Amino acid sequence: MNDQTMLALASKMSALVEKFERRCEQSGSELQKLSQQLPAVVRQAANEQLGRLPEAVLADVRGGIERPVSDYERRLREAGEQIQQSSLALSAQLRRAETLHRHLIWKVAGITLGSLVLMLAGGAWLSSQYHDEISKNQISAALLKAYNEADVTLCDGHLCVRTDKSAKPSGEYLRVKPR
Repeated sequence: MNDQTMLALASKMSALVEKFERRCEQSGSELQKLSQQLPAVVRQAANEQLGRLPEAVLADVRGGIERPVSDYERRLREAGEQIQQSSLALSAQLRRAETLHRHLIWKVAGITLGSLVLMLAGGAWLSSQYHDEISKNQISAALLKAYNEADVTLCDGHLCVRTDKSAKPSGEYLRVKPR
């Protein structure tokens, strides 16, 4: 290699290094500008993202809540329908119970009235029967009292009476002399 080639090579090399240094300085100043602009760009990008974040979160929350809420509303409607059906069934049972109660009251009133009429009729019948029996017993008692006061005895299996000769006869009968 000769000196001239070396000098040409060194001069090219020096031009290259100089170009490289200029480019490095230029890149450094551009990097410095970019580094100064970077916080503003990051802040702007973050603001944009944070501005969209509530909408995204709200959309995700709506998407996550809508199905359970609709399921809950469906179950609530079904429960309401079941309650309504149960209410109607209970109302029908209550009407049947009221009707049965009304019939039962009429039956009890009828049985009570019938029993009262039977008791009064039975009491009246028994009262008349006992009245007749008491009248018969009073006659028998008066007759027995008269027998007890008369001087009556059995003579050879026949009834014998000692009569009161001073008394007036009463038809075919003679008055018995008291003891």
